[in-house]
Amino acid sequence: MAMRFEERLSDRGRWSIGDGCSAARVLDLLSTKTVFLMVRELFYGTTRFDDFVERAEVSAPAVSRALKQLKAAHVVETVAYQAPGRRAREEYRLTEAGEDLLPVFLALMQWGDTHLQDGRPPLTFVEAGTGRRLGVRVTPDEVRESASEDIEIRVNPAWRGGSKTA
Repeated sequence: MAMRFEERLSDRGRWSIGDGCSAARVLDLLSTKTVFLMVRELFYGTTRFDDFVERAEVSAPAVSRALKQLKAAHVVETVAYQAPGRRAREEYRLTEAGEDLLPVFLALMQWGDTHLQDGRPPLTFVEAGTGRRLGVRVTPDEVRESASEDIEIRVNPAWRGGSKTA
């Protein structure tokens, strides 16, 4: 099944979105696995460069390119910090635009959990405080959105993987 177009758009040969397609623009931004893994790590609370390299298991040059791409798109910003006795460095934080990627991130995880994990995904995303499982759905209703800080990540008890998780 497919979505339906309103009457004036029903003849697909008579119109084109071209470069204005929002889905194509998002895919351009999240064009590599590394870029998406950086977004994942930011939602998981990673802020420091060396931690991105370690946790995403990606080379430092690839992490650097991905973070620069996300910064140029205003998805992340840098904040200076300095550990005692060390030189000044930068941490990476999601901007408001980056936080708005939460449903995209969760929808992709949810799809992967359903179709690629044989029914046993490694992690479960629940509402902090209530423990209610979170999911992404298309709905016409106004629903209270959960922010990333409202989400708790838990190991799925049915998962039978190694010690490193998604």
